[in-house]
Amino acid sequence: MLSIRPATRFEDVAAILNPGGNDRACWCLAYRITSAEYSALRGAQRADRVRGLCADEPAPGVLAYDGETPAGWCGVSPRSSFERLKRSRTMPPLDDLPVWSVVCFVVRAPYRRSGASAALLAGAVDYARECGAPAIEGYPVDTGGERISSSAAHVGTTTLFEAAGFERVRPTAARADRRVRWLMRLDLR
Repeated sequence: MLSIRPATRFEDVAAILNPGGNDRACWCLAYRITSAEYSALRGAQRADRVRGLCADEPAPGVLAYDGETPAGWCGVSPRSSFERLKRSRTMPPLDDLPVWSVVCFVVRAPYRRSGASAALLAGAVDYARECGAPAIEGYPVDTGGERISSSAAHVGTTTLFEAAGFERVRPTAARADRRVRWLMRLDLR
Protein backbone atom coordinates (compact mmCIF):
# COMPACT_ATOMS: atom_id res chain seq x y z
CA MET A 1 0.00 0.00 0.00
CA LEU A 2 1.32 3.42 -0.94
CA SER A 3 1.51 6.29 1.52
CA ILE A 4 1.18 9.90 0.36
CA ARG A 5 3.22 12.77 1.81
CA PRO A 6 3.88 16.41 0.91
CA ALA A 7 6.86 16.74 -1.45
CA THR A 8 9.35 18.28 0.96
CA ARG A 9 12.32 15.98 0.32
CA PHE A 10 14.06 17.20 -2.82
CA GLU A 11 16.02 13.98 -3.32
CA ASP A 12 12.77 12.02 -3.46
CA VAL A 13 11.23 14.50 -5.90
CA ALA A 14 14.34 14.19 -8.09
CA ALA A 15 14.09 10.38 -8.00
CA ILE A 16 10.66 10.67 -9.64
CA LEU A 17 10.94 13.75 -11.87
CA ASN A 18 14.49 13.29 -13.13
CA PRO A 19 15.84 9.82 -12.29
CA GLY A 20 18.32 9.87 -15.18
CA GLY A 21 19.75 13.33 -14.54
CA ASN A 22 18.53 14.67 -17.90
CA ASP A 23 19.39 18.36 -18.43
CA ARG A 24 16.12 18.88 -20.33
CA ALA A 25 13.81 17.28 -17.73
CA CYS A 26 10.64 19.27 -17.09
CA TRP A 27 10.80 19.00 -13.28
CA CYS A 28 7.05 19.83 -13.33
CA LEU A 29 7.96 23.48 -13.92
CA ALA A 30 6.20 23.96 -17.26
CA TYR A 31 3.05 25.40 -15.64
CA ARG A 32 4.76 26.88 -12.61
CA ILE A 33 6.99 29.45 -14.36
CA THR A 34 6.71 31.62 -17.46
CA SER A 35 7.51 30.14 -20.86
CA ALA A 36 10.53 32.43 -21.17
CA GLU A 37 11.91 31.38 -17.79
CA TYR A 38 11.23 27.72 -18.55
CA SER A 39 13.17 27.99 -21.83
CA ALA A 40 16.06 29.77 -20.13
CA LEU A 41 16.48 27.30 -17.26
CA ARG A 42 18.44 24.09 -17.82
CA GLY A 43 19.64 21.14 -15.78
CA ALA A 44 20.95 22.27 -12.42
CA GLN A 45 19.01 25.54 -12.62
CA ARG A 46 15.71 23.67 -12.89
CA ALA A 47 16.77 21.34 -10.10
CA ASP A 48 17.69 24.30 -7.89
CA ARG A 49 14.33 25.91 -8.56
CA VAL A 50 12.52 22.75 -7.46
CA ARG A 51 14.82 22.37 -4.44
CA GLY A 52 13.67 25.82 -3.33
CA LEU A 53 10.01 24.92 -3.88
CA CYS A 54 10.41 21.81 -1.73
CA ALA A 55 11.70 24.00 1.12
CA ASP A 56 8.71 26.39 0.87
CA GLU A 57 5.20 26.13 2.23
CA PRO A 58 3.08 24.78 0.76
CA ALA A 59 5.07 21.97 -0.84
CA PRO A 60 4.89 21.91 -4.66
CA GLY A 61 3.09 18.59 -4.71
CA VAL A 62 2.70 15.22 -3.07
CA LEU A 63 4.73 12.03 -3.37
CA ALA A 64 3.63 8.40 -3.18
CA TYR A 65 5.91 6.09 -1.24
CA ASP A 66 6.24 2.32 -1.15
CA GLY A 67 7.80 2.13 2.30
CA GLU A 68 10.54 4.73 1.95
CA THR A 69 10.90 4.31 -1.84
CA PRO A 70 9.43 7.16 -3.92
CA ALA A 71 6.88 5.70 -6.34
CA GLY A 72 5.07 8.70 -7.84
CA TRP A 73 4.44 12.43 -7.92
CA CYS A 74 1.44 14.72 -8.26
CA GLY A 75 2.02 18.43 -8.83
CA VAL A 76 -0.57 20.35 -6.79
CA SER A 77 -0.51 23.93 -5.49
CA PRO A 78 -2.65 27.04 -5.43
CA ARG A 79 -3.59 27.94 -9.02
CA SER A 80 -2.13 31.40 -8.34
CA SER A 81 1.34 29.83 -8.04
CA PHE A 82 1.25 28.51 -11.62
CA GLU A 83 2.38 31.38 -13.86
CA ARG A 84 1.28 29.72 -17.10
CA LEU A 85 -2.16 28.89 -15.71
CA LYS A 86 -2.62 32.48 -14.58
CA ARG A 87 -2.07 33.61 -18.19
CA SER A 88 -3.63 30.66 -19.97
CA ARG A 89 -6.04 31.36 -22.80
CA THR A 90 -6.76 27.66 -23.29
CA MET A 91 -7.55 27.00 -19.59
CA PRO A 92 -8.80 30.32 -18.18
CA PRO A 93 -9.98 30.46 -14.57
CA LEU A 94 -13.60 29.60 -13.93
CA ASP A 95 -14.06 32.27 -11.26
CA ASP A 96 -12.18 34.19 -8.56
CA LEU A 97 -12.20 31.38 -6.00
CA PRO A 98 -8.61 30.73 -4.78
CA VAL A 99 -8.62 27.12 -5.99
CA TRP A 100 -5.74 24.68 -5.99
CA SER A 101 -4.74 22.99 -9.25
CA VAL A 102 -3.54 19.48 -10.05
CA VAL A 103 -1.25 19.79 -13.06
CA CYS A 104 0.90 16.68 -13.35
CA PHE A 105 1.25 13.00 -12.48
CA VAL A 106 4.44 10.96 -12.78
CA VAL A 107 4.40 7.33 -11.67
CA ARG A 108 7.46 5.08 -11.82
CA ALA A 109 6.98 2.12 -14.17
CA PRO A 110 6.72 -0.61 -11.50
CA TYR A 111 3.76 1.21 -9.92
CA ARG A 112 1.74 2.01 -13.04
CA ARG A 113 -1.70 0.44 -13.50
CA SER A 114 -1.84 -0.34 -9.78
CA GLY A 115 -3.90 2.57 -8.44
CA ALA A 116 -0.93 4.87 -7.79
CA SER A 117 -2.47 7.79 -9.69
CA ALA A 118 -5.72 7.44 -7.73
CA ALA A 119 -3.76 7.40 -4.46
CA LEU A 120 -1.81 10.48 -5.56
CA LEU A 121 -4.98 12.35 -6.51
CA ALA A 122 -6.61 11.46 -3.18
CA GLY A 123 -3.46 12.67 -1.42
CA ALA A 124 -3.49 15.91 -3.43
CA VAL A 125 -7.11 16.51 -2.40
CA ASP A 126 -6.28 15.84 1.26
CA TYR A 127 -3.24 18.13 1.13
CA ALA A 128 -5.19 20.97 -0.50
CA ARG A 129 -7.94 20.58 2.11
CA GLU A 130 -5.38 20.59 4.98
CA CYS A 131 -3.90 23.80 3.55
CA GLY A 132 -7.32 25.48 3.52
CA ALA A 133 -8.18 25.30 -0.18
CA PRO A 134 -11.89 25.98 -0.83
CA ALA A 135 -11.80 23.82 -3.98
CA ILE A 136 -9.38 21.88 -6.13
CA GLU A 137 -9.43 21.48 -9.88
CA GLY A 138 -7.62 19.57 -12.57
CA TYR A 139 -7.41 19.71 -16.34
CA PRO A 140 -7.43 16.04 -17.35
CA VAL A 141 -7.79 14.51 -20.79
CA ASP A 142 -10.93 12.70 -21.92
CA THR A 143 -9.61 9.49 -23.46
CA GLY A 144 -12.98 8.36 -24.77
CA GLY A 145 -12.21 4.99 -23.19
CA GLU A 146 -9.14 4.45 -25.36
CA ARG A 147 -5.54 3.98 -24.28
CA ILE A 148 -3.29 7.02 -24.60
CA SER A 149 0.43 7.56 -24.29
CA SER A 150 1.90 8.08 -20.84
CA SER A 151 3.11 11.51 -21.96
CA ALA A 152 -0.47 12.55 -22.77
CA ALA A 153 -1.74 10.98 -19.54
CA HIS A 154 0.56 13.09 -17.36
CA VAL A 155 -2.36 15.49 -16.77
CA GLY A 156 -4.61 12.66 -15.59
CA THR A 157 -7.79 11.35 -17.17
CA THR A 158 -11.38 12.43 -16.70
CA THR A 159 -12.17 8.91 -15.47
CA LEU A 160 -9.54 9.21 -12.72
CA PHE A 161 -10.88 12.59 -11.60
CA GLU A 162 -14.53 11.47 -11.73
CA ALA A 163 -13.70 8.46 -9.54
CA ALA A 164 -12.26 10.92 -6.97
CA GLY A 165 -15.49 12.95 -6.91
CA PHE A 166 -14.52 15.76 -9.29
CA GLU A 167 -17.21 17.10 -11.60
CA ARG A 168 -16.79 18.15 -15.21
CA VAL A 169 -17.29 21.90 -15.39
CA ARG A 170 -16.41 22.71 -18.98
CA PRO A 171 -14.19 21.56 -21.83
CA THR A 172 -11.06 23.65 -22.31
CA ALA A 173 -9.32 24.66 -25.51
CA ALA A 174 -6.27 22.69 -24.32
CA ARG A 175 -5.49 19.31 -25.84
CA ALA A 176 -3.43 16.27 -24.91
CA ASP A 177 -2.76 13.80 -27.69
CA ARG A 178 -5.32 15.81 -29.74
CA ARG A 179 -7.99 14.99 -27.17
CA VAL A 180 -10.04 17.48 -25.19
CA ARG A 181 -8.93 18.41 -21.70
CA TRP A 182 -11.66 19.29 -19.21
CA LEU A 183 -11.74 21.69 -16.30
CA MET A 184 -12.91 19.49 -13.43
CA ARG A 185 -13.51 20.69 -9.90
CA LEU A 186 -14.12 19.33 -6.41
CA ASP A 187 -15.55 21.64 -3.75
CA LEU A 188 -13.73 21.24 -0.42
CA ARG A 189 -15.93 23.52 1.69
